[in-house]
Amino acid sequence: MSDMNAAKLISRCWNNLPGRLRVSELAFDVPLDYSNPASASLRLFARGVQRRVPGAAVDDKERQLPWIVFLQGGPGGASPQPQEVGWILLLDQRGTGLSTPITAATLALQGNAIKQAEYLRLFRADNIVRDCEAVRKVLTAYYPGDRQKWSVLGQSFGGFCAVTYLSKHPKGLKEVFTTGGLPPLVSKPDPVYERTYDKVQMRNKAYYSKFPEDEQRVRIILRYLTENTITFPDGGVLTPERFLQLGIHFGMKGGLDLVHGIILKCTNDLDTFGFFTRPTIALIESDTGADNGILYAIMHEAIYCQGEPSNWAAERLLPRFPEFRGAHNPHGIFFTGEMVGNTFIAEMQRVPVAKKVYLQVYKHWFESSQELGQLKEVADIVASYNDWPQLYDIEQLARNEVPVYSATYVEDMYVHFSYATETAAVIRNCKPFVTNTMYHNGLRSDSAELIAQLFALRDDTID
Repeated sequence: MSDMNAAKLISRCWNNLPGRLRVSELAFDVPLDYSNPASASLRLFARGVQRRVPGAAVDDKERQLPWIVFLQGGPGGASPQPQEVGWILLLDQRGTGLSTPITAATLALQGNAIKQAEYLRLFRADNIVRDCEAVRKVLTAYYPGDRQKWSVLGQSFGGFCAVTYLSKHPKGLKEVFTTGGLPPLVSKPDPVYERTYDKVQMRNKAYYSKFPEDEQRVRIILRYLTENTITFPDGGVLTPERFLQLGIHFGMKGGLDLVHGIILKCTNDLDTFGFFTRPTIALIESDTGADNGILYAIMHEAIYCQGEPSNWAAERLLPRFPEFRGAHNPHGIFFTGEMVGNTFIAEMQRVPVAKKVYLQVYKHWFESSQELGQLKEVADIVASYNDWPQLYDIEQLARNEVPVYSATYVEDMYVHFSYATETAAVIRNCKPFVTNTMYHNGLRSDSAELIAQLFALRDDTID
């Protein structure tokens, strides 16, 4: 199967939304494994969003407007719903949204843990980019050759994918925009998490500086969770470690206040009733769980791997950072961030089970979650792979001719500023917009200002 025939458009339907928006819902079949395209296929889903111009033709073959494809963050994040945009393709990356989604049950269809892990190997940026190229060739098949390139907007992990795109298939690109998404050019996650731990410590200090009374409140909450078994509706367990994972919000605009609101809700429950109410438990479950994000939980460390295994890097590095000792830290209770969210955090806790007290080792998400608990063996296999293919071609990036416009956040907790600036220096024709007034979710929280700044980089000239 040639690259031109790699994707097949299966269906297209049109819907008109308020505000003169015309949305096409598209389904494609693409190879699961591009090295063996005849073996199996995946269904990809995307929405093409077009601003309707009164009196203008609406036939694709006549209009042939330029495409821009949006790549969501994650890994494992589906595209958002259509917004007030001009002409953009909102692609659910493989395994997300309506694109052959991955759950414990759908993975089980692949066979045993080894086969499931082999299946997940095919859901990194290199294959996401191959999907994009296959879809691009289908959508621009009737375009003149000089107009078949498209633009890419990559948020967070979507930006990582965009840099892989620049490395592997630059001829398909007209221009690239990234927001909080210039990847570290490393071969394993260890150095990334070392800097991430430092950044998360800074955000914890900022939190307790803003809400100093919360340190005592958090201690009381953790003591309650240590002495009581709190189960979620699905049977998962609210452990102290899972509660501290609320710190993943610290890297977003408004994240400190969001966590503070949850702390207040927990404290109010304990003061009033002596236990957590159902709405409080549900809130914590939704803000700390990864049951609906299998790819994020299992593949997060693998997105940094090139020829080396991850071997649960964040867990291995944890002893170097005593600030994250949870309830047993006499110097303060530090929340964890995404570098701990997908690891096996092993801390002995006394938990009453069936009216007895056992010393039990919690392995965080994969122990406190019913869904992820089914995939512990799969996750271990993925963490052991040492033959991950290269995602970035440094030489190609150094001679890159595709214009790149990148928003980089000084206070980014997830994509460290130092790595982002190093990568920007490697990519030829990369123009960065650097700010310390936005956080990692700037594309959502300050979208108008951010897009204006990126377009200014593209359209303005400096003598």
